Amino acid sequence: MILEVRTYTVAAGKTGVWLEHYEKTGLPVQQKHLGGLVGFFTTEIGTLNRVVHMWKYDSLADREARRGAMAKDPDWQGYLKGGPQPSPIVSQETQILVPTAFSPMK
Repeated sequence: MILEVRTYTVAAGKTGVWLEHYEKTGLPVQQKHLGGLVGFFTTEIGTLNRVVHMWKYDSLADREARRGAMAKDPDWQGYLKGGPQPSPIVSQETQILVPTAFSPMK
C-alpha cells in the first residue's frame, strides 16, 4: 500500500472557487477511477491557501494504471479544460508515502 499526498497552493481568495469546480466535476471522475480517497483538507493555520488531498493505492503500478485510465476519460479532460481561468493553482507538490511495518495503514 502507498499513500499519495497532493498539496496545491491556490491564489489568495480563490480556494472556494477552485473547490466548488473540483467537487462538481473533478471529484466524481477521480472517485470513479482512483477509488481510494483518504481525505481532502484546506489549511487553517500555517501556510494558507493550500488544499491537501490523499489517495491510497495498492502499489505504484496500481497508481499508474488508475491515473492513466483517468487521463483518457473525456470527463477528466473536460474538468481540466473547464475550470476557472486563469487557473488559480499557483503550485503543486506530490508525495508518495510508504507505510512503515508498524503503521496502522499498512
